[in-house]
Amino acid sequence: MPLPLMPKATAVWMIDKTALTFEQIADFCGMHPLEVQAIADGEVAQGINGYDPVANKQVTAEDIARCERNPALRLKLLATPEMNQKKPKGGRYTPVAKRNDRPDAIAFLLRSYPHLTDAQIIKLLGTTKDTIQKIRDRSHWNSANIKPRDPVILGLCKQSDLNDAVAAANERLAREGLVPPPPPSSSEAAE
Repeated sequence: MPLPLMPKATAVWMIDKTALTFEQIADFCGMHPLEVQAIADGEVAQGINGYDPVANKQVTAEDIARCERNPALRLKLLATPEMNQKKPKGGRYTPVAKRNDRPDAIAFLLRSYPHLTDAQIIKLLGTTKDTIQKIRDRSHWNSANIKPRDPVILGLCKQSDLNDAVAAANERLAREGLVPPPPPSSSEAAE
């Protein structure tokens, strides 16, 4: 269950401003009832200012009043827009079995889509700028065995992600007044 923002400060406010039981406050704040009792006794959380969960839209005043009337009821945390948003993607994980295919995919992108920036390739394949540069100037440790192969076929990225990156690169070239290169032929993609 998600917890309110600043649970101890929220517990301090609830102890001071409501008639909720220690169990109700502990359940809402993700704490043990004895910890809430210690806060009420002044043994814990001294100097912490209370954090109003009603003013910060984490719980409604009606829900607090409802739970004050019946100690068996529990407060429900309101869903905030931040909770519903998807987390931004971090680094892309590549399974160990597919890591040897990554240089082939980088070589394919460098050959077929030379207008992609290094940052776009890094984001698509989860590689490093150093690896891209080594493949570009043929100083990669395995450059003799690198064969350009489509990263979508290799399973290193989705076709939609690749299309989005190419479209963004084409838009950038158009803004700079350059003509984007034609897309690779289907025989190049199958290699």
